[in-house]
Amino acid sequence: QVQLAESGGGLVQPGESLRLSCATSGISISRKTMAWYRQAPGHQREPIAQIHPSSTTTYADSVKGRFTISRAGNTVFLQMNSLKPEDTAVYYCNSYYDPNSNWGQGTQVTVSS
Repeated sequence: QVQLAESGGGLVQPGESLRLSCATSGISISRKTMAWYRQAPGHQREPIAQIHPSSTTTYADSVKGRFTISRAGNTVFLQMNSLKPEDTAVYYCNSYYDPNSNWGQGTQVTVSS
């Protein structure tokens, strides 16, 4: 059974950084395109970063140049720099092309002065 557990969120000021982690089990993340998603209040969950089996990465325009997705072992990371208030959301990870129906609990990121 696939399990996904996100952590690392918090309350930060604009311009600061956070590093999110997604511990996985039951899934071979090096063989899948893994993604970070986020869901802001009143909005649908959207993918913002993907890492492919080749280790190439793709990003939504809203985070390009500020966020970096990576993986090591069974964990997917999201380094978030230069955070903005509009990055406030609950962040999740999952497979990109075949997301598991059992999403993790997510981790809240709040960017506010």
